[in-house]
Amino acid sequence: MSEEAARSRVLVVGATGRLGGSLVRASLAAGHPTFALIRPHYFALPDSAPLKPLAAAGATILKGSLDDYWSLLEAVRQVDVVICAVPTKHALEQKPLIRAIKEAGCVKRFIPAEFGVDHTKVQICDMDHGFYEKKAEIRRLIESEDIPHTYIYCNFLMRYLLPSLVQPGLDAPPRDEVTIFGGGDTKGIFVEEGDVAKFTVCTIEDPRTLNMTLYLRPLGNIYSLNELVSLWETKINKCLKKIHITEEQLLKNIQNAPFPLKMDLIFIYSAFVKGDHTYFEIDSRSEGTQLYPDVKYTTVSEYLDTLV
Repeated sequence: MSEEAARSRVLVVGATGRLGGSLVRASLAAGHPTFALIRPHYFALPDSAPLKPLAAAGATILKGSLDDYWSLLEAVRQVDVVICAVPTKHALEQKPLIRAIKEAGCVKRFIPAEFGVDHTKVQICDMDHGFYEKKAEIRRLIESEDIPHTYIYCNFLMRYLLPSLVQPGLDAPPRDEVTIFGGGDTKGIFVEEGDVAKFTVCTIEDPRTLNMTLYLRPLGNIYSLNELVSLWETKINKCLKKIHITEEQLLKNIQNAPFPLKMDLIFIYSAFVKGDHTYFEIDSRSEGTQLYPDVKYTTVSEYLDTLV
């Protein structure tokens, strides 16, 4: 049996997205025969542009979608592992995928579209406008159907909020003044999506993570707002004017803000005031950099270097 034949066969759903594409590439780099489920309308685009990078990387392209059950079942029957990377707003669309996994009976592990904050730990469920309930419903379904699984929680992807130094409305880090939300000492976590993909793929054949949760808390990526600002000031060799927004004022701002700014402020409140990324302890056996110390990851400092 060849080495490739011995590796788990992986299906990525949501492969045309940024995280999904990273998962395809990481799976292929790890030697897994990798399949990408692509919605039919992409095949009608000129030159099938979104498909070319996936095919060129070595992925097998399958036509199908979450709203076409038979295409799902046909795809799932070809693989051992299914990874879903659809956005949270589409989380409930994973229901037919779970049904197909159950019917196919061949999937050894399902990694659903979790990836952000552990919704069982968040302390803002009364103000998230149903954001986390979708994921909670999918998690309950997975467990009630006894689907073998792994949940991955990376907290914030680096492309969210970090490019502005957690300054909603800005496209780049500030150069003159910066807003500090709350006391500024509560820590949040950022992980680059290519690194999320690499850690995710590491779990595929690891019995330690089966029916478990994997948290990503890279030591170089855990920062408070005060620490982020200080790091940025060092890089640009300039002291910024600080504007402090109290928790009470932030809550008022959230109440009055329009969407999507409202959700940005809610997530900032969750991470950097309530501490939803870091307030709870985790076992070293459930932390990605502890389980997979050889995986190289981008630090917050390295990422900010690209923005100077």
